[in-house]
Amino acid sequence: MTTTLTDDERLRRWRLVLGGGEADGTGRALTGTDAAMDGALTALYDRKARDGGDRSGGLGASAPSVARWLGDIRTYFPSSVVQVMQRDAIERLGLATLLLEPEMLEAVEPDVHLVGTLLSLGRAMPETTRETARAVVRKVVDDLEERLSARTRATLTGALDRSARISRPRHRDIDWDRTIRVNLRHYQPEHRTVVPERLVGHGRASRAVRKEVVLCVDQSGSMAASVVHAAVFGAVLASLRSLATRLVVFDTSVVDLTEQLDDPVDVLFGTRLGGGTDINRALAYCQSRITRPADTVVVLVSDLYEGGIRDEMVKRVAAMKASGVQFVALLALSDEGAPAYDRDHAAALAALGAPAFACTPDLFPEIMAAALERRPLPIPEA
Repeated sequence: MTTTLTDDERLRRWRLVLGGGEADGTGRALTGTDAAMDGALTALYDRKARDGGDRSGGLGASAPSVARWLGDIRTYFPSSVVQVMQRDAIERLGLATLLLEPEMLEAVEPDVHLVGTLLSLGRAMPETTRETARAVVRKVVDDLEERLSARTRATLTGALDRSARISRPRHRDIDWDRTIRVNLRHYQPEHRTVVPERLVGHGRASRAVRKEVVLCVDQSGSMAASVVHAAVFGAVLASLRSLATRLVVFDTSVVDLTEQLDDPVDVLFGTRLGGGTDINRALAYCQSRITRPADTVVVLVSDLYEGGIRDEMVKRVAAMKASGVQFVALLALSDEGAPAYDRDHAAALAALGAPAFACTPDLFPEIMAAALERRPLPIPEA
């Protein structure tokens, strides 16, 4: 069904798009909600208004005016747009320091990028703000867990079951697809069926640890969203009985947060976003903790900009792969796609059979399942 716009409605929409001023040309005045929406956009995106020019608007430098603006945009725009505008406000207007005030944190729309900003403030955050910040981080983490945990557990539990195949399965444990494939030569045309000589099955999940996973996560400033998602996934993986999961974060130092994996919020407040990068040192630590290489998957989440010994990092990955470790290199673990990254290092890892690529949170369970089963990774197209 096609809706015909009136001339007035068409002018109204163009006025909202153009933003008024000299470039407008519509001659259309805004009132009511339209004027309020235009004012909120002008305060953020019109440099002349922000610098005290002729147009009305601007956020100024005071917390009350910013808090009012945050309330306005949540009133007039959907959540996805609010998150983008908040991110732009932090970047364009330098509002990060205002997030140290509890009343400001209570006004914002929580999302992954806001969590990254809060974590980057780190020790600068006063105690009066810390509990409010934890509540904001908790909401984001809970939302992510609700979205990702069930599918991750189901996908990885299936992969772990299939990795423990048995030759004399009970009926409920028969892998019918594999059984049919290995018995196709016994097809009986007259009966139009396959008579299997050998059954292929997969074992039931057991309490014994069968695989080990090491998440090695770069906590430099550009990896903020990846750190948040890695903390959530680390907690989910740690909840699987047949997986032994270790979470290591690094910049120029290395911190093992495995003992805090029962609570991703504790993990996140144990990170320190920003600083340099020493991938080789982090991988050396992870390598020293591997006891069963053939049953271990190491996931490096990093943009691969190495501040340590460049050649040693590649040699260490080669040594781990030679020992039987499954090595996965993710340039990012977020919905934003691949960031800027070190292409020489990515090419060097690809030459070792460990291609580096960006991975969305929704794809991560499939990547991990393939790695646990030692089959080709479902690498997304660039």
